Amino acid sequence: MKISVATTITIVSFAALCMGTTAIFSYKPTPIRLLTPKGWPEPVYKFSSNPLTKEGIALGKKLFYDPALSSDSSVSCATCHEPAAAFTTYDHPLSHGVNNLTTRNAPSLFNVAWQKELMYDGRAASLEAQALLPLHSIDEMDANMPDLLQRLNNNPTYKKMFSAAFGPSKITQDQLTRALSQFQLTLVSANSKYDKVMRGEASFILPEKLGYEIFEKKCVSCHTPPLFTNYSYQNTAITRDPVLKDNGRERFTGNSADSLKFKVPSLRNVALTFPYGHDGRYYSILSVLTHYKTSGQIPLSNYEIGQLTAFLNTLTDSSVLTNPAFLPAQPVINNKIPNHTHQ
Repeated sequence: MKISVATTITIVSFAALCMGTTAIFSYKPTPIRLLTPKGWPEPVYKFSSNPLTKEGIALGKKLFYDPALSSDSSVSCATCHEPAAAFTTYDHPLSHGVNNLTTRNAPSLFNVAWQKELMYDGRAASLEAQALLPLHSIDEMDANMPDLLQRLNNNPTYKKMFSAAFGPSKITQDQLTRALSQFQLTLVSANSKYDKVMRGEASFILPEKLGYEIFEKKCVSCHTPPLFTNYSYQNTAITRDPVLKDNGRERFTGNSADSLKFKVPSLRNVALTFPYGHDGRYYSILSVLTHYKTSGQIPLSNYEIGQLTAFLNTLTDSSVLTNPAFLPAQPVINNKIPNHTHQ
C-alpha cells in the first residue's frame, strides 16, 4: 500500500505533536512536607487537595507580595498582613485597602494550617475561600477576577511559574488561590522563648514563670497551648463601635446568639500584633488586660497584669521576622517593589 506524501506529513506531524505534548505535560514539581512541631496536633488543612510544592510556594509568595493583584496596583496581601507585625496590620486600627479604610484589623496569618475557619467571624470555610474575600472586596483589593486572570495569563513570568506549579494550562482562579494558600501554609511560628522552655532549651525568669502560672489559671481555657487559641467565638464584653456597627459572627450566621462574638485570636507573637481586637481599638497589651479586668471578664490585679505581660512577651518568635522564606525578595516601599514591573 502506498502512503501519500500528505499522509506521511500528517502522521509525522501528529507524532511530533504527541511527543511535544508529552514533554510539555511531564512537569515535575518538587514536593514539600509541612513538618508539625513537636507536641502540636496535626494540621486540619487538607493537603491532599493542594499538596505543597517548592514551585507552588514560590509562586504563592510572589503573588502575596504583588500589589498588581489589586485593582489599582497599590495594595498587596502583605499590605494588611505585614511581616514585621507577624503578618497582621501594624500601626493603625483598621486595615487599608484600595479605597482607604476597611472595617477590620487583619488577623495574623501564622499557623493557618491549624484553622478550620478563617476571618474574625469564621465566614471563610477554607484558606482558598479566605483569599477570595479580600480580592473581591471593594474596600480591600477590589480585583476584577477576569481582568486579573487575563493579566496573569499575559505575564510571561507568571505564566512560567504557574506552569511549573500546576502544569501548562490557562491560569485559573483555583490555581491562584491554591498558590496563595501554599505560601501561607508555610508560615509556621513555633520557636519562641516559651517553645524553648517547653523543649528544655531555656528557662523562664521569675516574672515570666509567675505570669505563666497566672495564665494557666485564668486564660488557658480560651488561649489553649500550643496554638494559644481554641478557635472558638466569644463575646468578651466588647462594645459595638457606633460607626462600624460590627456585630461580629452574627453578621455571618444571622443568629442573635452570635452577636458581638469574634474568633479567639492566637496569642503567639502577641507583642508584635498590636493594635488588638477585631477593630484595633486596643493599642497595648495593658489596655486589653485592663478591659478584661474592668469588664469583669477576668479578675486581675495590677500585679497579675504585670506578670502576665512578662509571660506574653515570651510568645514572641523573633526568628520569623528574619526568615528569608517568609520575606519578599526585595524590600517593599510604600507597597511597591522597586524595579518590579507588571506585564
